[in-house]
Amino acid sequence: MQKELSKILEEAKSVKIKTKEDLENFRIKFLSKKADLQNMLGDFKNMSADDKRIFGKPLNETKSEITAIFESYAHLYNNDSIVDELDSTLPTEAIKIGGKHPISIMQQEVIEVFKNLGFSIAQGPEIEDDWHNFSALNFAEDHPARDMQDTFFVNNEFALRTHTSSVQVRVMENNKPPIRIIAPGRVYRNEAVSARSNCFFHQIEGLVIDEESNFADMKQTLYHFVAKLFGEREIRFRASYFPFTEPSAEMDIYLGTSTESDYKLTKGTGWLEVLGCGMLDPNVMRNCNIDPEKYSGYAFGLGIDRLAMLRYGIKDIRQMFQNDVRFLNQFKHL
Repeated sequence: MQKELSKILEEAKSVKIKTKEDLENFRIKFLSKKADLQNMLGDFKNMSADDKRIFGKPLNETKSEITAIFESYAHLYNNDSIVDELDSTLPTEAIKIGGKHPISIMQQEVIEVFKNLGFSIAQGPEIEDDWHNFSALNFAEDHPARDMQDTFFVNNEFALRTHTSSVQVRVMENNKPPIRIIAPGRVYRNEAVSARSNCFFHQIEGLVIDEESNFADMKQTLYHFVAKLFGEREIRFRASYFPFTEPSAEMDIYLGTSTESDYKLTKGTGWLEVLGCGMLDPNVMRNCNIDPEKYSGYAFGLGIDRLAMLRYGIKDIRQMFQNDVRFLNQFKHL
């Protein structure tokens, strides 16, 4: 019976209804008392209790779907004054064209730059366990990032990922070097919302592991990335600390302080941090069964939201998440 029901439903979906006569023929074939479906519903009354439990739901669902098809056209022909053929020459309201969000535009541009450098794309879940989000990445048990005030915990075992580095762990666990990937995605941190930061944002993190990767290779990759995206810019690397890289650095782009908005955005320094980076810590590779004596690697992570702010002159990150049509319409032609 299940095969017969599937066949009837498939046939009903394939029918083209363009006139009032087509609609009536559809009703007779699929919903009248002589229709195959109605006969099957009649047979249902004589089935055993076990068979009714098996076939009752499919029968009702098939009838509901076919009835819905009929009713979706019936309102067009429920008045005799309505002509059978629609007049395609009648004027209509202009269709409002939407557009991509500035973050989507920026993310795709970044992906294209790294794809041209030979990076492939990797993805992972937004709800992560402790191992992939913290432990495998060298976070100590008492690291502040594990605290409730810094992370959105779902329960004792899972939390909303705080970075897409968790995707890098999954790639390392399931692939042997050489590895060259980027991991784009949304991440979550329990931070105060301001013009510069939000409690959720978008990252693209990169990972390179092979036998000869080094810090100079990483810097050149990131210089190329900025040049492709923003043209020649003044850039600096500052020593920093991340649990999963050593040595570590942060890369800044110079905006200056000539305007009040730039002054506020850069906290009066003129420099805007755009990414963190560093050489992969040997412990992280060991955690993922990669030999650090044979391979070396580097990782980097950049915020898409902040790059979009820099590219389009957006001074307040909150504007990108308020669904203000006046703001979004500025990007629909990009």
